[in-house]
Amino acid sequence: MTENPSTAATLPLLSALAREPLERPPVWLMRQAGRYLPEYQEVRSKSGGFLKMCKNPEAAAEVTLQPVRRFGVDAAILFSDILLPLEAMGMELRFEDGRGPVLPRPLSSREDIEGLKPLEPEADLAFVGEALHRVGESLPEGVARIGFCGAPYTLACYALEGGAPGAQARVRHLMNHDPDLFVQLLNILAGAVSSHLSYQVSQGADVVVLFDTWAGELALDDYCRFAQPASALALASTEGVVPRIAFVRGSGHLFESLIDLGTEGLVVDWRVDIGEAFSRYGDRVALQGNLDPAVLLGSPEQVHRRTKELLHAVGGRPGHVLSLGHGVLKETEPDSVAAFVDAARDENHGGM
Repeated sequence: MTENPSTAATLPLLSALAREPLERPPVWLMRQAGRYLPEYQEVRSKSGGFLKMCKNPEAAAEVTLQPVRRFGVDAAILFSDILLPLEAMGMELRFEDGRGPVLPRPLSSREDIEGLKPLEPEADLAFVGEALHRVGESLPEGVARIGFCGAPYTLACYALEGGAPGAQARVRHLMNHDPDLFVQLLNILAGAVSSHLSYQVSQGADVVVLFDTWAGELALDDYCRFAQPASALALASTEGVVPRIAFVRGSGHLFESLIDLGTEGLVVDWRVDIGEAFSRYGDRVALQGNLDPAVLLGSPEQVHRRTKELLHAVGGRPGHVLSLGHGVLKETEPDSVAAFVDAARDENHGGM
């Protein structure tokens, strides 16, 4: 890792990802900027909707900073969406209330796949870079900027299914009937993801996250054959430049293969015992997680107790980033998020 030592020293998240001892684990949450915050809803209503907010650097920076101001988290993950590269590559994208992202004309032929435009993030996604700059101008000392992108397999799922993948029927059909074409699609998307991650680093991202939300539905053999090589290709351009975190929902059966990606950090699914994960893998990779997001639907007192139990299971071992096993649920009360973050700052928890 060719990082600036002074930067690493002032950013606890980078120190944790380097598996350096810390007095407490850094804490941030996936989807920490989002629908559960009233201040987010206010910005969204003024912006004219989700997609317009993503493309408005001022609005995107503001909602990125909101959880930093409210909770004092140790990282600000850029408010954006994993599907923006697909739109920039020529696919129509819209977000519908009650349905989420919709790609009305999904890829359905070799011609569609080969007709995808090469991604040029400096031109196509310049608003992302501007938002990162705006965030950096307002971040407190010690708070890292996180950039991210969807992994090639997950992007392929949306591009082929036209929306939330569900059973991934079209994906599995192409994977099994024309695996060479499927790999071609994954490689095209890997190139786009690589460019997008590198662009975010050039614009100030201290850490990048690769979200492969839907790859956990794959059997191990299919993950190793298709998703993993594409993710490795996408991550190659940032190796040794910034720390990288990999996330796959429902990834317990894929853990060894995820470690083989070579990222500095892995998100641990909440269905995995994090103490056992540290015992088996903590000398090879930093581990992020892994409270069940549904726990935050409880009272602040319950959240604080369950978080302390998680920290006790980790036992102060280096390389821990406190977070959830997935994103914050929209029904979550802000006070419960505050209790979660406060538990990380309590130096009296077991083992720390």
